[in-house]
Amino acid sequence: MLKRSLTEDAQEVFRAIALIELGARMQVLESELTLSRDRMIRLYREVKGVSPPKGMLPFSADWYMTWLANIHASLFYNTYLFLKNEARCSHLDALTKGYRLYLEHCRHSETEAVLDLTRAWTLVRFFDADILQLTKCCRCTGKFVAHKHDLQHNVVCGACQPPSRAGKTKKAAAARQQALGAAQVAQAA
Repeated sequence: MLKRSLTEDAQEVFRAIALIELGARMQVLESELTLSRDRMIRLYREVKGVSPPKGMLPFSADWYMTWLANIHASLFYNTYLFLKNEARCSHLDALTKGYRLYLEHCRHSETEAVLDLTRAWTLVRFFDADILQLTKCCRCTGKFVAHKHDLQHNVVCGACQPPSRAGKTKKAAAARQQALGAAQVAQAA
């Protein structure tokens, strides 16, 4: 068994706590950290107050290709790459800091976060396995998530060309209805 110093062990525990607070599943913790499974389960219970969830992780790269998921995945992955390549963060630091920045952006833009930490981690793994790539949009020149062997020329991202039904969710309809109701009340007064 590998002997670690107390400071290295403490750093590993703090990394585990940060990942758990962000919503990491046990499979993510086991893959990224060197703590024992029993110790991570105890830590999870201490931080969250419940046992870790069971079940399979997302496994399809196709999930990231839907319109809204693609925009969010592209935002997160470009942030992750910047932190890793330009800010010289380690993989784990880029993952946690990039995910925090993504959540902060969603809060400030009053948008519901589509990616959870497990989906963000899986996205990075798909890029590492050469299943996904970043493709440049011919309109905005931004880079968005695409399948590895998709076309590369004259491709438009989902932000520049949203589908016709984009933004017509139940939540958007409820907001429109509420605004209409407020306008009718103001008109009656």
